[in-house]
Amino acid sequence: MSILVCGSIAYDTLFSFEDRFDNHILPDQLHKISTTFKVPSMRREFGGCGGNIAYNLALLGERPIVMAAVGEDFEPYRMHLRRVGVDDRFVRTVRGKFTSQCFGIADRDGNQLMAFHPGSMDDAVLNHMDVLEEDVQVAIVAPSGHAACLQHCRELAERGTPFIFDPGQELPLFSREELHELVDLASYVTLNDYESELMKERAGLPVEVLRYRVEALVVTRGAQGAEIYAGDSVHLIPRADTGRPPVDPMGCGDAFRAGLLYGLRHRLGWKETGRIANVMGAVKVASQGPQNHHIDPEGLAELYEHAYGEPWPL
Repeated sequence: MSILVCGSIAYDTLFSFEDRFDNHILPDQLHKISTTFKVPSMRREFGGCGGNIAYNLALLGERPIVMAAVGEDFEPYRMHLRRVGVDDRFVRTVRGKFTSQCFGIADRDGNQLMAFHPGSMDDAVLNHMDVLEEDVQVAIVAPSGHAACLQHCRELAERGTPFIFDPGQELPLFSREELHELVDLASYVTLNDYESELMKERAGLPVEVLRYRVEALVVTRGAQGAEIYAGDSVHLIPRADTGRPPVDPMGCGDAFRAGLLYGLRHRLGWKETGRIANVMGAVKVASQGPQNHHIDPEGLAELYEHAYGEPWPL
């Protein structure tokens, strides 16, 4: 039985600007802005929600299947995923396009300017569930383009595969009717605290209502941990204090979602599943970039026991 990850794969190119943006931008001239920021440091990361989730599942000892669309520049990323044990059979290369690209520059105050090129992500609709030959125990549909997300949710539901609907930053792209449809198709929904408010505003689905539309609703609350609503029960999962200082939050939510999938795959209780998810998020936060952290199952078990005072549940 496998875990299927439907989501974006992207390269993240990040720059650091040692000054403040407002020292170089004239507020009354924004209508004709033309400026250049000298950036002494640059790093390129493997990213995208689908890639990040799959990477973290591999750290947990799983061999997840990824379904995504990439460009002709994907080969270094493909080798990276294969090295950690990700099944890339259904990562489709689209000729004449780039893999999705995110470019960001941050000043010394932490302000950010971002540019995103979707590239091949818009071709994720070329992937269909009927290519899957093996049984999929659980899946996630993470941000991967509006049309692809709708298609993959519908096809997974038709196939009878339980899945997590994770709208993420693409939530504003969906209409009220589409959000209601996707919630009804999904087995589980996961949101951060901002997205939960957006779901309430855009779809009229506050937590108090949404929790009864799915088997479980997971809402992450940053440093306050997470809440898991399952039926009439609410599981409050405190953050995992692993003793490691936070370094970079990028990709933390994807690491958390990998922990959720792992718990569902192994039929763990929601308390244990949420704790594993929090530990994975904490491991990620202690490392720069979304896919540079490394830990083995023994190390994860030690961190779990350190954070929650109980042994690893498997």
